[in-house]
Amino acid sequence: MEFDWIDVSFDLTAVPPKDIEETFEDPFSLKLLPDAHADPSKARYYNLGKSLTGHGIFSVFWTDGKRYRIVFARHMTQVENDFYERKKVEDL
Repeated sequence: MEFDWIDVSFDLTAVPPKDIEETFEDPFSLKLLPDAHADPSKARYYNLGKSLTGHGIFSVFWTDGKRYRIVFARHMTQVENDFYERKKVEDL
């Protein structure tokens, strides 16, 4: 999988690209799909995952099947982290 980091609209010093990429490799990451009524060419997806250092990151992205373009990323809130952990336990 290839990530497109050109001209991102958020601060990459707060959430480094390496950490974001690692969340997509997290075996317990949650990828949430857009509303079924959304225009497929403008669809945005959501990812909740953890980096190898254990940082929980929430990302908004789009993909064309070959590349991922991160629209926005930030650290997970406590509610998102609790949701992630609950789903992780369900998968085990």
